[in-house]
Amino acid sequence: MVVLNDLFDYDLKIYQDSTKFKFSLDSLLLAEFTDIKKSDKTLLDLCSGNAPLPLILASKYDLNITGIEIQPEVFNLAEESIKYNHLETKISMLNINALATPNYFPGNNFDIITCNPPFFKVNPQSLLNTEESKSLSRHELTITLEDIFTLTKTLLKDNGKFYLVHRPERLTEIISLSQKNNLALKEIEFIYSKPEECAIMVLLKFVKNGKAGTKVYSKVINRETKTYQNIFKKENKTKRGEVK
Repeated sequence: MVVLNDLFDYDLKIYQDSTKFKFSLDSLLLAEFTDIKKSDKTLLDLCSGNAPLPLILASKYDLNITGIEIQPEVFNLAEESIKYNHLETKISMLNINALATPNYFPGNNFDIITCNPPFFKVNPQSLLNTEESKSLSRHELTITLEDIFTLTKTLLKDNGKFYLVHRPERLTEIISLSQKNNLALKEIEFIYSKPEECAIMVLLKFVKNGKAGTKVYSKVINRETKTYQNIFKKENKTKRGEVK
């Protein structure tokens, strides 16, 4: 069943199918973590889903955003949400496997790339959801973490920025792939639901061919959090456990 929901407190609406994978906190935090400068004009969002990140960023910034979504039904929901929010001049969606993106754009093309990818590897022990849409959103059935880093290296401009949200347990692999693809890890933001527990999420910023040097932050986000807007503003970072 397709419904029109509020996109949290962003004064935006988003179409969702109750049987499909809905937008989650991951996408909201990735949108807030993505730092947009005046010089940034083009953004590519891989694994867009029903386009929560493009909707949020297009409503706030003067950007040319391209979203990539492989599932036709989810892609159609994204298209409807873009039209409903009158953001057609800022957001374009492509219904393709992200692996095919280089067929549509030249290399070194984007100022920023963002990605909220499937988090889980596929192996004989994988417990796949019987709903195909949810399995595609959660497991690396059509694209892997390594694929994403390879695509980013190809499509991102020199000194362009790559923003990724993922699970902390894959951090070692993420760092290894970033080094392999000349994407310098500049910022890490660990997300906790409780300060005494392990991190539940990690947000990462990379710069293509950037200089070495990483800043590490942390943030506790729980059910009492009323808004995520501006939650990662730079002026607040001195209060958020920066490791120098």
